[in-house]
Amino acid sequence: MTQAPTPTADTVRRLVRSLLKEGVDDSAGPEVRPAAPGADPATWLVGTRHVLRLAPDRAAAARQRRELRLRDLVRPHVPVAVPTSVAHGEWAPGLTYTLDTKVPGGSGGEHDVSAVGEADLAGLLTGLREVPVRQAETLGVPRAAPRSLEALRRAAETAAGRLAAADEFDAARLRQLTQPAAVQLAAQPNTAVLVHHALTGDHLVVSADGRVRGVLGWADTVLGDPAEDIAGLALAVGSPAAVRAATLAGYSARPCLRGLWLARCDAVVRLANRLDGKGGTPPQVLRAQLRNAWEAILLERVTELRDDEADGEL
Repeated sequence: MTQAPTPTADTVRRLVRSLLKEGVDDSAGPEVRPAAPGADPATWLVGTRHVLRLAPDRAAAARQRRELRLRDLVRPHVPVAVPTSVAHGEWAPGLTYTLDTKVPGGSGGEHDVSAVGEADLAGLLTGLREVPVRQAETLGVPRAAPRSLEALRRAAETAAGRLAAADEFDAARLRQLTQPAAVQLAAQPNTAVLVHHALTGDHLVVSADGRVRGVLGWADTVLGDPAEDIAGLALAVGSPAAVRAATLAGYSARPCLRGLWLARCDAVVRLANRLDGKGGTPPQVLRAQLRNAWEAILLERVTELRDDEADGEL
């Protein structure tokens, strides 16, 4: 198999010069730089208004072709910006690129989401549910079976023990999710919707006033369990905000609580794996996700208050 070329700044500059002919100094070319320090060499910022993404292999190229069509399908249904491609094609044989307009704003890690921003997230979840499943399937969006929360709970219990030994987490907190509760929170049949499946802080574009202005990263979208996106939001912006947004979007307690516990178990397992040397996400990012996922939601706070009151009466 032929090794795919590694894109360099010169590769990117030559490609972009051919795409953005107006206002470009032929002697220097546009300013190009990796999207973030240590970022995937396939994602580049081009000036202040564009982002270039290069598919590093043929599987990624197939996802990118599907993503371009999917974004057009999603855009009319959601109240936030979805990136628009101003040019796309191949940067190497069989390997695609898309030059997208940059959505103004910072990341979910830079700005907290306000109450109005939670309404933006609610509109996003509502819009994803309204995208016709059959049209998404026609574009090649795959179906993903719901995960077993009970299997994840067992994995999280083992991981929590490792984190407790490292003084990273109180393993007793997982006792809130019992085996019967995990079974009760199993995904319900015939509830598949379009799921972004990567609602991380880096994929949420948030303005300084806390509004959610856009959502990036649509390549891994599937048809599946809506609780997965609630879980993603819990990791990115905190469980209370995620549950409030999902409730505003019309989701009942079951998918909200399922998403909450998917996020909590995922956060425990991922941080334990990272401390064991697995995965490449920085530990500080995973610790922030752990804190976000384990923020108490209102129902838990009311329960704790009642427990305290009961203790005072004894």
